[in-house]
Order: sequence, then C-alpha cells, then structure tokens
Amino acid sequence: MHTVGTFAPASAEAVRERYSDVGPAAQTVVRETAKAMEFDREEYGDRVTSEVVETARDALFASLLEVRVGSREEFDDWRASYDGEVTVAGHENAERVVWHGGPEDEAVAATFQNEKDAAVATLRRQAFGRLYRDLL
Repeated sequence: MHTVGTFAPASAEAVRERYSDVGPAAQTVVRETAKAMEFDREEYGDRVTSEVVETARDALFASLLEVRVGSREEFDDWRASYDGEVTVAGHENAERVVWHGGPEDEAVAATFQNEKDAAVATLRRQAFGRLYRDLL
C-alpha cells in the first residue's frame, strides 16, 4: 500500500482552510492559462468568470487530496478498522482499490485493475463531490 496526494483534512474547519489556501493558486492557473491562450483584456473579462476560477479551485483542491492505493486485502483491513460509512464504486472482483477518508466519518473508494492514475483521479472527483462540496 502507498499514498499519493498531500492532504487529508481532519475537520470541516481544516477543509475550509485548505480550500481557502488553494484559491490564489487557482486564480494564477486560470490567469496564466488565459495568457497562454492569448486572451486579450476584453476576452479575459468576458470569459474568465468567478465560476471559472471556482471550478479551477475545486479541481486543484481535489487533485491534492491524499489517496491510499492498495490491494483488495489492504483495503478490507483498513475498512474493518474504519468507524465511518464507506461508499465503494467499481467492480467487486477488481484486485486493487483506491480510497480516501473524509473529515466526517465518511470515506469513498474505487476499485481498479490496471489504471491506477485514472482510478485516483476518479476517486478524487468523487471525494470532492461526496465529502467536501457541502462543507464548502
């Protein structure tokens, strides 16, 4: 088993703090992307809305979430010791699992066979939607 990502907020307050921390980075990413696309001032003003920056912020936050990657057995051992609710997506016969425990006794997991990077990306989107969106 190994872990990818940089943070797993332990409380709703920590979630909000981390989300706030990625705000300036999201704004910079959007601004630099628009510059690379050669937006002039008018096009930038028309197309780069607060919703665009918020979407970038959501994606950046989710992309930094800590995710555990392991075998089915390692996941089952973790799950047996976890006190919260776990939502699992994927096929029950897949040999590998990625999972993330949220701050409020909820976790999400996704099974996979070979495509670890895709499973991690999918799980992060699920974690954001299921565990964090309502807190933010």
